[in-house]
Order: sequence, then C-alpha cells, then structure tokens
Amino acid sequence: MSVTYKYGLERDGLDRNLGGGFPESSLIFIEGGSGGGKSVICQRLTYGFLSNDLKVTYISTQQTTKGFIHQMYSLDYPVADYLLNRNLLFIPVVPLVKAARSRLDFVDRLINADALYKESDIIIIDTISSLIKYDVDPMKGLELIDFFKKVVAIGKVIIMTVDLDSLDEEVSTVFKSTCDVYLELKSKAMMGDIKRSILVNKFIGAPDSFKNIVGFRVEPKIGLVIDISAVS
Repeated sequence: MSVTYKYGLERDGLDRNLGGGFPESSLIFIEGGSGGGKSVICQRLTYGFLSNDLKVTYISTQQTTKGFIHQMYSLDYPVADYLLNRNLLFIPVVPLVKAARSRLDFVDRLINADALYKESDIIIIDTISSLIKYDVDPMKGLELIDFFKKVVAIGKVIIMTVDLDSLDEEVSTVFKSTCDVYLELKSKAMMGDIKRSILVNKFIGAPDSFKNIVGFRVEPKIGLVIDISAVS
C-alpha cells in the first residue's frame, strides 16, 4: 500500500486542491519566475509536512537561518520547536551562491552529502538552479536526476525549485520529463493587484483529485491563502 506524505493545514486547504499530499518516492519540480512565490510555497509545504509529523531538510539559496526563521514566523509558520528537536534541518547556502568557484562542483557536493538525505522524509532545495547553473549540462543533469531517483526510491520525497530561464533548455527538459510532479507558478497583474497561481502540469500517482490551476495569495501573519479570484 502506497504511503502519502501529507502537508495539510486546516486553515488554507492547499492539499485539498492539490491531490491530498505527495506519494512517497516522488520527485517534484516547481518552476517559476523571480518573485513568483517559489520560496513561499516551499515554506508552506515545509510547515505542513512538519505539522503532519514528517521530517524535513530545507536547503536554501535565498535566506540565512535567521532570515528563514523570521520569514516563517511572519507567515504564522512557527518552526523553532521543529528546529530544536531536529525534525527540521535548515541549511543556508547563500555563501556558495555568491562564490562562483564554489558553485562549480555543487552537483558532486549534492550527490555526496549523505547526511542531507538519511534522516529526513522530505528534502527541499530552493532554488536548485542557483546552485547548479554553472555546473550542469544535459549529461550532468541526467547524473543528478539519476541520483535523486535513487534517493526517492527508498521512500523519500525531493522537492526542487527552479527559476525560469536560469537553466539550459536541454537540462530543464531533462528535469521536467523525469519528475513525478511538475508544478509551474504563474503571476499576472489584475486590477492593480498581482494574482498568483499554481499550474499542475504533471502529477503521477496523485492520492486524490486535484485542480489544474490553484490560485493563491500570501497574507502577513496568515500565510498562504487559496484565492479563487486568481483563476477566474
């Protein structure tokens, strides 16, 4: 019987719009432009997984540990206890992003960093494109995907976000074609506001029914909110 990794929170219903959770052994690809909401989606998923008694490793190219904690609390996703009991392992790699030389071997670093994958149920890499864009070609991309597939085969889930147009098209195609779940984040201006949505381009083995387009917005002290108007 397959296992579903749940991230549901009663207050927003994100999981009820997106299939009820992710099957174990899933490789998830989330693509979007700069400022499109990739990190917020990852933060929401992280808190949801933790609230459902799962362990998460979160690798961030965007924030320091202090910045991450502040951001999570600003969205009413309190994570201090999860960090203290090590159900959440947060790894900031901002210095590596700023040092081009360090980025050139990051694919090998990911493959050889066993500690990132052993203890956690979920591994989130936000954003992977910032780390590997100087170190990956189609063959290297296949090598990384092959490694990720081996990791998820033992019951893990890997979620990786990618900036639009930040990777070679062939490499991006490799990621999209081999993943189990492919979500695309879209933003558009509407009546003086920015409307954001999640497009479900692929979802293999979805535990339940899902919407092809899910609108959302982000509210301070509330977090992610499902926004029906964003898809009208």
